[in-house]
Amino acid sequence: MSTGSFNEGFCAFLESHLEKTFANSDRKEIKGLWCDGILPPVVESQLTKKAVNDTRQIITQAFVGHADTTAYKLIIDFGKYSLRRYAKGSSLLDCVPSEGSMDWVEIDFASRTLRIQLK
Repeated sequence: MSTGSFNEGFCAFLESHLEKTFANSDRKEIKGLWCDGILPPVVESQLTKKAVNDTRQIITQAFVGHADTTAYKLIIDFGKYSLRRYAKGSSLLDCVPSEGSMDWVEIDFASRTLRIQLK
């Protein structure tokens, strides 16, 4: 996996942070969810600074579920702050919004898609 901003440390942090965010949700179907891993993208070229700047996102997989986990398409959308941090190769940990709100997370159970918006 990349040693830049999108790395194992960021994925582990995001995995844990998503679980806390799910636990704080008011929606019954989300409240009990847990995340059991985030994989690096299959197409590693999307991790280049140019690719992230052009698309403003990274698409990968997260394993989400209640008892058993299922592979979900994970779309990580970058905001202005996270784009700047990524371009510099800086940590993205402070770009992840508060676990107290689901405003930055969208989950579609039918299409198995999880979309998050970084700051």
